Amino acid sequence: MGAFRNLLGYTSNLLFGTVLVWLLIAVGLLLTIRTRGVQLRHLGTVLRAMIGSRGGAEGGISSFQAFAVGLACRVGTGNIVGVALALILGGPGAVFWMWLVALVGMATAFSEASLGQAFKVPRGDGTYRGGPAHYIAHGLRLPVLGGVFAVVFMLANGLAMPMVQANAMTAALTRSTPLGAWAGAALVALLVAPVLLGGLRAIARVTEWLTPVMALGYLLLVLLIILSHPLQAVQAVGDILAGAFNLRAGLAGTAGGLSAAVLNGVRRGLFSNEAGLGGAACAAGSATVAHPAQQGFVQAFGVLVDTMLVCTATALSILIAGRSDPAVFTPGATGAQDVDAAAGTLTQDAIAHMLGSWTSWPMTLLILVLAYSTILGAFSYAEVCLDYLTRAPWAAWLLRLGAVACAFVGGGAALTTVWSLADVLLGLGAVINLAALVALSGWVRALLRDWEVQQEEIRAGERSRPRFMGQGNPHLPTDLPHGAWGRGA
Repeated sequence: MGAFRNLLGYTSNLLFGTVLVWLLIAVGLLLTIRTRGVQLRHLGTVLRAMIGSRGGAEGGISSFQAFAVGLACRVGTGNIVGVALALILGGPGAVFWMWLVALVGMATAFSEASLGQAFKVPRGDGTYRGGPAHYIAHGLRLPVLGGVFAVVFMLANGLAMPMVQANAMTAALTRSTPLGAWAGAALVALLVAPVLLGGLRAIARVTEWLTPVMALGYLLLVLLIILSHPLQAVQAVGDILAGAFNLRAGLAGTAGGLSAAVLNGVRRGLFSNEAGLGGAACAAGSATVAHPAQQGFVQAFGVLVDTMLVCTATALSILIAGRSDPAVFTPGATGAQDVDAAAGTLTQDAIAHMLGSWTSWPMTLLILVLAYSTILGAFSYAEVCLDYLTRAPWAAWLLRLGAVACAFVGGGAALTTVWSLADVLLGLGAVINLAALVALSGWVRALLRDWEVQQEEIRAGERSRPRFMGQGNPHLPTDLPHGAWGRGA
């Protein structure tokens, strides 16, 4: 067992420490080039993407609900602890590189969401399913590889992820209440069971309001800090820019130097916004929209929300508190003795220092909700993958019951091995997804071109709204091999 645990740890570190970092950057740059900088040329469209996204589901999952499900996984405890870790190791400059990698990730998010939409399949009940398994099977005509992705991603998101996130929820409960570990685990299972057992539609209905409220509440806390300490806020932004290029002494993290700022910022940005990992594409493919590119722009907006707003809010709260009192955070000194322990409480300590001890309960609640929403979002990805493998009702119920059981077990047990297993499965799925995105980049460009031509026709008064054709479309490489779109869906 010890050898297996060591192998998992080594593989996880290899995937997330080296292989995926370079793959995600390379694929993001390639897709940026192939789409001629879609995230820059259509930035206005990305910023307006949420307008009208709440309607039009016609019994299925709306564009906004799909966005909220994806955001539920993007905005997680990593936005609290992960950003703190990046600041400790890389210094304030890591935040700048986080921003830069988010810009590249927007092209990846646009691409996988658009493909998830284009190759989605109808279920016959007004809903759709799409995502990497479907565009691998139908776009690349590799159904077996699509099945491999589906199995890997289903196990990671449907069973392992509820365990690790429930463990985080239970830890937060036992720190703030007299509950024991297994009592906390039972409470967590009771909280997630009604939504998980309700399936994708129930998850979409909950995340539609839970995720935006959660993110908005956190942003308001940080906005209060910024407005009450404007000078320190300006200085914090200056530290970010100076640290990004090693322009000022004393801004290096404990890992030291410019390379540490770049590496830690890139890593945190890549794994926070999840662009390219394949999960958000599962949510995107379930939405009902008029054109695949529309959901691509919506998911690109999700990258902006995650990195430019939530991650930046965490960084600013820490840096402003450090400017106010170096004992809270000092680049190169904080976390020098125990990085993990410092990162685990740094954000909460910074906000409590700036706003008062009354914030301890709201922050505990925030961490609980972040972990809770991640369980919901991740499980929705698992359901999409299961749907690719089989539509047998008993299989769906077995997965739902298994997820609830895993949430209970994970809440009360030590999970070092499960954490590593989840990372390895997610990493392997991401490698498969990134290879598919490269192979299907011509489809991404074609979908974007079709949308751009239709926008020109709308401006010229030749049509009133977008209307995508899956067959007989001169912009597509070939006809889409299924009936989700037809000749003008």
